[in-house]
Amino acid sequence: MSVAVRDRPLVLGTGHGGMPARRAVARWAWRLFRREWRQQLIVLALLALAVAATTAGLGIATSAPSEAAIFGTADHLVTLEGTGDRIASGVATLRGSFGTVDVIEHTKHIAVPGSANGIDLRAQDPRGVYGGTMLRLDEGHWPQGPGEVAVTGRAASLLGLHLGGPWNQDGRARTVVGVVENPWNLRDTFALVAPGQTAAVDHVDVLLRVSSDEYRAGARPPGASTQLRSDGNGTAQVMVLMLATIGLVFVSLLAGAGFTVMAQRRLRALGMLGAIGASHRHVRLALLANGAVVGAAGSLAGAVLGSAGWIALSPLLETPLGHRIDRFALPWTTVLLAVLLAIVAAVAAAWWPARAAARVPVVAALSARPASPRPAHRFAALGVVLLAAGLTALYLAQQTKPPFIIGGVLATAVALLLLAPVGIAAVGRLARRAPLAPRLAMRDLTRYRSRSSAALAAIALAVGIAAVVTLGAAVTVAKAAAPTGGNLPRDQIVVWVSQERIFGPVPVVAPAEADALRKQADAIAADLHATATVPLMGVSDPNVPLERGGRPPVTLAKPHDPGPGSPGGVMYSSDDMIGIFVATPELLAYYGIDPASVDADADLLTPRASIAGYDLAGGGRGGPRVQPVLQHVTLPDYASLPNVLITAHGMERLHYAAVPLGWLVDAPGALTTAQLDKATQTAAAGGLSVESRPTGGDEARLADQVTAAGIALALGVLAMTVGLIRSETARDLRTLTAAGARRGTRRALTAATAGALALCGAVIGTGCAYLAMLAWYHREAHWLGHPPLLNLAAILVGLPVVAYLGGWLLVGREARGIARQALE
Repeated sequence: MSVAVRDRPLVLGTGHGGMPARRAVARWAWRLFRREWRQQLIVLALLALAVAATTAGLGIATSAPSEAAIFGTADHLVTLEGTGDRIASGVATLRGSFGTVDVIEHTKHIAVPGSANGIDLRAQDPRGVYGGTMLRLDEGHWPQGPGEVAVTGRAASLLGLHLGGPWNQDGRARTVVGVVENPWNLRDTFALVAPGQTAAVDHVDVLLRVSSDEYRAGARPPGASTQLRSDGNGTAQVMVLMLATIGLVFVSLLAGAGFTVMAQRRLRALGMLGAIGASHRHVRLALLANGAVVGAAGSLAGAVLGSAGWIALSPLLETPLGHRIDRFALPWTTVLLAVLLAIVAAVAAAWWPARAAARVPVVAALSARPASPRPAHRFAALGVVLLAAGLTALYLAQQTKPPFIIGGVLATAVALLLLAPVGIAAVGRLARRAPLAPRLAMRDLTRYRSRSSAALAAIALAVGIAAVVTLGAAVTVAKAAAPTGGNLPRDQIVVWVSQERIFGPVPVVAPAEADALRKQADAIAADLHATATVPLMGVSDPNVPLERGGRPPVTLAKPHDPGPGSPGGVMYSSDDMIGIFVATPELLAYYGIDPASVDADADLLTPRASIAGYDLAGGGRGGPRVQPVLQHVTLPDYASLPNVLITAHGMERLHYAAVPLGWLVDAPGALTTAQLDKATQTAAAGGLSVESRPTGGDEARLADQVTAAGIALALGVLAMTVGLIRSETARDLRTLTAAGARRGTRRALTAATAGALALCGAVIGTGCAYLAMLAWYHREAHWLGHPPLLNLAAILVGLPVVAYLGGWLLVGREARGIARQALE
């Protein structure tokens, strides 16, 4: 018996070898990486550095001061005021509506001589379901009985207490049994007693963990004020990731130049793969696999380095940030996302060189001839579209909308990459009129356009970032130097009672404490040889509950739609608030307003034509919807000076109370930085804060530092790029040497390459930066009429000159060795 088997015909040139072929190509790429990893060390180091910086940045974002210092693990904080029965009834209502609650009792602040904030005496369960994370025991034990108290370290220092010692307060003796802290806010100064051990409860904070819908549907006691927790750290993590993405775009540009050189070096090997039957996708896969391996190795090394550095150095940040840091509480999911982004960036950087190498004919690949560059106008069209889209997004962002800001920055950065070939083409056209050595160098840049364009885009991005910061600092300096506008004149300061100034809660100040604060303000004025010191009084609504131990001032606020998911009611933004000051006799006399000229029925004195659209809002929670009677007067047009004054008639009509805000100090001349620093230190020692007009000195120093950093980064990119070019064109240099080219000619080739790239990158980066700043400051573009000439000269002139000289000087050793190398 015989069996006939039909053979399948062998068809050459079809199929791709399937999975075995892909595995073989991937193994070849892996072995090639193991053999040549030193040649890709720069790309590996840049990826590792980017991921390490992102990991550390995510750690800082996660550990930034958060609302956990106030909310613990809750998401709603309800404040109740009144008598004991009213507070107990309100707590019972909340417990019946929402189940589990955590109650923190507060008494009136304990006055401390020389301090405006005092000490909070609170009764709280250290094992509370929501507020337990807000307490940490450092020494001793938790207070338990009626005669025990625990204090924070700062409270013990202010009151002269020590562990085991007595504390007599309001006629009640207690023993200090522990030293505690709020780990989320190390500056929180308080004394802690056991629940139920407060003599007279002033108000209570009730912590809840419910959704917004559940809170709106539940019963709430009348007169209760509510605060909602926001996810500030989550937003910070997103911003860190976006900055990391911009950094990875920069790294991918450098990696693209490196991968282009590697593809050119491997062109003969890739040609051999094609000669033995490898398809285009196999050749492309070989380079993409190399990019994936480089990305994985660099990103994983960076993640390990960043995590180790964060774990070792994070305790040093506890004092500046003002809270304890769990060094192992990194957002590991987000770190993994950063690692994946780095791998994607490396693969994306390898994609274009892989695509170009796969299209090179086998014969051309075996001869190691580079492919002809594609016309630059194809990239320019898309680059112009993306640049226009990025500038439009920055224009529409109005300096306040993060999605438009992020989209505009990313679109502009990608546009730089697509516009870089146009710059390289322009360099090639200019080569016609250049001397021999620069002409050869500039034409060589055009010949290897893919590699040169990626490097030029990286240089332009580094220069563009430096130029943006420099121009932004110049705008700040120009605003500070303007004779009018801004927050304050140059010869005035305001000494505020509260760190949060007029829009934050103002501490309740006792008369004796007010005298001590006034003495501090007088001491500051004496140091400045002030010609006038005018008290500034604000207004508060006694019916509005205390907020974090302070009384929220009444302001003119523009209402906004609360939007879905909010607890209801009218919402107010601090950006649309106008401070209200009491028209005291001292303030009226200072501004030359005769009290007899004030109308008897006037409520507010202001130069504003109208306050239509504004409400009288107490602490941003809303207030009486009344229409105050206006009287127009002349007042200075500065953001932090009184622009709206409330009369005695308005105070009586609206049942408001006066609260001290601070003192306006008028100096005989423009204040210097040294004077402002001394005033700030004196104020801080007394629990006050000082506001002054920005001098612009810090911004100018920042601009200088960023300009220097941008130039250094651009020079680093140039060093890497020129090093790659020299290694790739070594054969051409040996040919020139054999033809009689002198050492100066070889030096001039490298110097002209570096100088041309630096000049082109400086022009493109600075031009795009100016366009971006015009879109950003479109409402006040006149401030850009004060350019930082020295900084721009350092970028546009200094960078090319340093690059040229560096290329000339640093090529010496290689130039001497070329003559002794054999020709191929």
